[in-house]
Amino acid sequence: EVQLVESGGGLVQPGESLRLSCAASGFSFSTRGMSWVRQAPGKGLEWVSSISPSSSLRYYAESVKGRFTISRDDAKNTLYLQMNSLKTEDTAVYYCATDPSGATRGIQGTQVTVSS
Repeated sequence: EVQLVESGGGLVQPGESLRLSCAASGFSFSTRGMSWVRQAPGKGLEWVSSISPSSSLRYYAESVKGRFTISRDDAKNTLYLQMNSLKTEDTAVYYCATDPSGATRGIQGTQVTVSS
């Protein structure tokens, strides 16, 4: 059974940083591409970033390019999202997922709130 548990969210001011983590289990993590998606209040799921197996390829939504960095540690079965220069529009629940659509994602996600 696929299990994805996100952590690291919080309340920050604009311009600050956060690092999200996702602990994965129940599948062969190192052989799977992984993604982060988010859902802002009252909106649908939005793809944020994806990383290929072995970290050879990384993709970012235009809205986060240059500010966010996706990475993975296959030895720890963990996915990360380093978020710098956060903006109020980054406020959302962030989920890690095994596909860019977010169809298979963590149950709870982690809340990121950017507010002054």
